[in-house]
Amino acid sequence: MDTLRQQIDFNRLPSHIAVIMDGNGRWAKTHGKPRVFGHKNGVDAVREVTEVCAEIGVKYLTLYAFSTENWSRPVSEVGALMALLVEAVRNELKTLNKNNIRLQAIGDLSKLPAASRKALLEGIEATKNNTRMTLVLALNYSSRWEIVQASRLIAEDVKKGVLDPADIDEHLFSSYLSTKDIPDPELLIRTSGEQRISNYLLWQIAYAELYFTEVFWPDFKKNNLLEAVIDYQKRERRFGKTSEQLESASKL
Repeated sequence: MDTLRQQIDFNRLPSHIAVIMDGNGRWAKTHGKPRVFGHKNGVDAVREVTEVCAEIGVKYLTLYAFSTENWSRPVSEVGALMALLVEAVRNELKTLNKNNIRLQAIGDLSKLPAASRKALLEGIEATKNNTRMTLVLALNYSSRWEIVQASRLIAEDVKKGVLDPADIDEHLFSSYLSTKDIPDPELLIRTSGEQRISNYLLWQIAYAELYFTEVFWPDFKKNNLLEAVIDYQKRERRFGKTSEQLESASKL
């Protein structure tokens, strides 16, 4: 890992990394175990990735933990996932505080089982004063839901007369999203070889670099995260400009 760290330019770190944690079920299958075995081992990967992000100076890490579409999975698996959420939040609370990491969540949390929501909110409250890094869990989250919800809230404010339609722009729209206090991700990682976004942070990743890896999530460790950051730093982020424009700006 030290060799990989030496390759990182700490002045060009992504301030926000988003992750689609995919492949738990397939990982479990390769080990001859039920899917929930993969989810339980995925918690270890969450711990490793969270710790290395905090260690190198990433400020925000958002993990796609449970989508609105995941409710369609077998009832037994959903129940196990919700129970695992309670267990993981409570077990990792000491580690989060030790590493000065704040816990937050986005998504329609009102639909979570009472025990899961209670554990989550307790974790958020217990870590609210931590400042080193923010770990965001996307739970019962759907980007389309989030965009529709923001549109509805904007429409209500227009109807109330507190907002002029002429004032609606990208910045204002972003302020109605659940990520309003979080910078957009610069790097999106998806594990397990799948190459799609799956209704995740569609608005926010407009200019994110996408990194896909064949590694199943339970096998995604600190070295894998560092490799993704190194790959990110090799890319030229132009934001619609030309390479020549960027080079000229860097000389000013």
